[in-house]
Amino acid sequence: MQKNIVYAVGMGPGDLNLLTPAALDVIKKCDTIAGYTSYLKHYESLFDNKNIISNGMRGEIERCRQALDVALEGKQVAVISSGDPGVYAMAGLLLELIEEDKYKSLTVETIPGISASNAAAAVLGAPLMNDYAIISLSNLLTPEEIILKRIKGVAEAGLVCVLYNPASKKRRTLIKECMSIFSQSRPENTLIGIVYQATKPEQKITIVELKDFPFDDINMNTLVIIGNEQTVFRNGKLYTLRGYSEKYRK
Repeated sequence: MQKNIVYAVGMGPGDLNLLTPAALDVIKKCDTIAGYTSYLKHYESLFDNKNIISNGMRGEIERCRQALDVALEGKQVAVISSGDPGVYAMAGLLLELIEEDKYKSLTVETIPGISASNAAAAVLGAPLMNDYAIISLSNLLTPEEIILKRIKGVAEAGLVCVLYNPASKKRRTLIKECMSIFSQSRPENTLIGIVYQATKPEQKITIVELKDFPFDDINMNTLVIIGNEQTVFRNGKLYTLRGYSEKYRK
């Protein structure tokens, strides 16, 4: 492995079988691993004899700076994220930080991972078969008014919509406002797939209609996929029609 490279590594949705060979290879070769504390615990069997940099939520900048500082010392460093490192994760932050004079000798290489949206879609069936949008309902970094503006645009455009971070213990109103917006643009029987802890042992899948959305069951470990008029639930699977039948069947 080359020096002066910091690896932004996607660990996938949680099932070790879904960790890519490329990601595993980088982890094995790096001597320093940086990550959110709970993610590190989930994969701790992979990190024996590694130097560990860890902290909690909202410690992302400090964590990435520490990782970059260690890389400047000549260490091989991997900054891990769940899912894909370029989807609401650390790859973008690392790229921002290496613009600073202190870190300009470093480069960032992104090792992709299976995102939560892909994992949840797979266990549901194939709801992302056509155009779709992904929106996070966390307002820690994005103002609430911007989130709602984006939700309205997606709802009116008829796109399938994946919701990350739909609700937390303190943040319960945005998900209700979101569903209210979708209710103004889509039929009340629009299908929604809800996946709790996708691919993990605790996984739970729920299929509901828009009018019956279970607000009390939604938390930060839940991913919500809101269908459109082409989304169907057949033979136990939620999927979105792409148009193949209409185009090719005679």
